[in-house]
Amino acid sequence: MGRKLDLSSLTDDETEHVLQVVQRDFNLRKKEEERLSEMKQKLDEEGSKCSILSKHRKFVEHCCMRCCSPFTFLVNTKRRCGDCAFNVCKSCCAYQKREKVWLCSVCQQARRKLF
Repeated sequence: MGRKLDLSSLTDDETEHVLQVVQRDFNLRKKEEERLSEMKQKLDEEGSKCSILSKHRKFVEHCCMRCCSPFTFLVNTKRRCGDCAFNVCKSCCAYQKREKVWLCSVCQQARRKLF
């Protein structure tokens, strides 16, 4: 990044092609930056919602922190997320075989964002 390229030896067609590639790269980087910004905003909003709801002990014990659906004995059992430690329902989490832990959808997204 930041290096200047000497394009004087290229033909007009080659120069035009290089310019198109650089422009396409610029557009893709901008889209990716917007996507990451949007994902960060969603994660921040989810964190705010959880911090408010987590103060209500009855809610935390009886409802999913992600979708607010109530837990039931057989149909919708609760699972504890290995990262945030919130109780979540079956629909809002996935089992990580390698780590042998359940992760809620928000923590999964946060981990993907890191990599």
